[in-house]
Amino acid sequence: MRSDVIHTLLVANRGEIACRIFRTCRDLGITTVAVYSGADADALHVREADLAVRLPGAAPSDTYLRGDLVVAAARAAGADAVHPGYGFLSENAAFAAAVQDAGLVWVGPPVKAIELMASKTRAKELMAGAGVPLLAPVDPATSGPEDLPLLLKAAAGGGGRGMRIVRELGALPGELLVAAAEAASAFGDGEVFAEPYVERGRHVEVQVMADAHDTVWALGTRDCSLQRRHQKVVEEAPAPGLDDGLRDRLHEAAVAAARAVGYRGAGTVEFLVSAEGRPYFLEMNTRLQVEHPVTEAVFGLDLVALQLRVAEGEPLPAPEPPQPSGHAVEARLYAEDPARDWQPQTGALHTLEVPEGPGLRLDTGYTGGDAIGVHYDPMIAKVIAHAPTRTEAVRLLARALVRARIHGPVTNRDLLVRSLRHPDFAAARLDTGFYDRHLAELTAPGADRDAATAALAATLAEALRGPEAVRPTHPGGPAPARFGAWRNVPSQPQRKRYRSEPDGTEHEVAYRTPRTGVPEPHETPGTRVLNATPDRVTLEVEGVARHFTITTHGDRVHVDATDASYTFTALPRFTDPATHAAPGSLLAPMPGTVVRLAEGLAAGATVEAGQPLIWLEAMKMEHRILAPASGTLTALHAAPGHQVEVGALLAVVQEDPAATPVPVPVPEETA
Repeated sequence: MRSDVIHTLLVANRGEIACRIFRTCRDLGITTVAVYSGADADALHVREADLAVRLPGAAPSDTYLRGDLVVAAARAAGADAVHPGYGFLSENAAFAAAVQDAGLVWVGPPVKAIELMASKTRAKELMAGAGVPLLAPVDPATSGPEDLPLLLKAAAGGGGRGMRIVRELGALPGELLVAAAEAASAFGDGEVFAEPYVERGRHVEVQVMADAHDTVWALGTRDCSLQRRHQKVVEEAPAPGLDDGLRDRLHEAAVAAARAVGYRGAGTVEFLVSAEGRPYFLEMNTRLQVEHPVTEAVFGLDLVALQLRVAEGEPLPAPEPPQPSGHAVEARLYAEDPARDWQPQTGALHTLEVPEGPGLRLDTGYTGGDAIGVHYDPMIAKVIAHAPTRTEAVRLLARALVRARIHGPVTNRDLLVRSLRHPDFAAARLDTGFYDRHLAELTAPGADRDAATAALAATLAEALRGPEAVRPTHPGGPAPARFGAWRNVPSQPQRKRYRSEPDGTEHEVAYRTPRTGVPEPHETPGTRVLNATPDRVTLEVEGVARHFTITTHGDRVHVDATDASYTFTALPRFTDPATHAAPGSLLAPMPGTVVRLAEGLAAGATVEAGQPLIWLEAMKMEHRILAPASGTLTALHAAPGHQVEVGALLAVVQEDPAATPVPVPVPEETA
């Protein structure tokens, strides 16, 4: 008999995961309730919910992390259950208890299980008693050179916050302080512990599902080794290259971990697998994982539906899980620039179209026309492919990403495609250092010939639309009159300049417009126009026809081909001196909030090259702005709490001529 039938469910989350949970609720006939911040008033999860309750404010600390407000919202909307999603309050035992104290069904594990697994240090002690394999802890106070490298980790949270790798003993005290500060800021708990850092280890996890009737399923393995900043980018199921003995050991350890805490619902037990094939327990996530779709695809299950079933008191449908089938791969599409230290990006997402078809799935919290703001994680969507074999699934996913139309902020789409097609990934040579080794080659500019051809297509389409089609922007206002008054003589070659985004490569395209009125390429041997309209151009390049679709938004031109996509910024014919910043200017690399300044920082202070001066926070990540040279801080325009736009002048450093010049470092993300 069911003890708690769910009729109306509030999702205490936002974006992609809220939309994904609502999808299952619609299939089950459950009324949905969204909560939203002021910044999310027009968000997709709000539009898709049956009911929505506003949480006043914009910052997560004022809204999605306020358990009291979320519980009050559930009561106001008449909800009888709360699903936490992932992140925010999903692993907060006090919130789970408050939900239950309010007479609501908690769609998650028991409060005690959350408490036991909330601290990684306590969890490791518990797992040792359950026979789960562990890395031996290291006491930082007594560690020596033989213990290096060390990994420092926040005891109360994950996602890369409070995590530092230490390779030199002399750096350990400073890194401990930084890790503790990050942990305290992110989780309200500055406890940090140390363990050996396993070089070239794989991140392998096991999905578990348990009910209140003593059934625990181990739903196979997932490999999540491709990570940036200790955060996952590409995940797949099952984890490739594991022998049957290792798989069985991982499954048994995951079930033992779940039973040790009386677990119920969906959870994930994470392991580090060494290059020699030895597994070590990392942590248990007492919630649904971001990467759960690959497990759903392989096992043919809806994990959210099973969560709801278990929360209602029902048993799992069978003593054993269904048999897996095929292989699934998921890629996380982020609004970020991997080539510039993974800087998050913001702005209007004009277009988001991912191909549909057998084996493909899109989970997202955005549609074309939405805006990506500064307050939350920069993930736009997850694209998932499922096929009979790993090779087929990887090929299907890469092709879907290539064919996707994504117009707006810079994304990691090209990085994802190149990662999936990299020889090491194809051969399943996976470990958490993949991007440390390959990032430079994966983010290198593409072939100039291909980008130049795309720029030609953009130019020809613009010529057919007329001179007002793309207007280059100028700092401080409209283009100067001299640009608008420029007139080409039709009989002479006309020229157009573009800058590729985000790599900055410039292209100059020459074309003529003959009496037929159809523009033709000039100085481009081996290329001719087969067809051209204001939004679609077909070019024959050395005997091969290529199709291009052209879309403009302001001074940005998006060119989508069948095998690649390009973004260009239209450039003026003349260089505007106002676009050059003074030497030593520190500009905001992204929109965000100034969270702190270096101690004692003020105009007139002496700074050293590479010294962190200003900390910016954007999209749950903290970034340091470093001094570009040794010298004197002559101006300081930043202050804690200030909201700044990309390109805003934060400070000016006047270089000391006697100092040894160093390259200007890229602002470094600290989380």
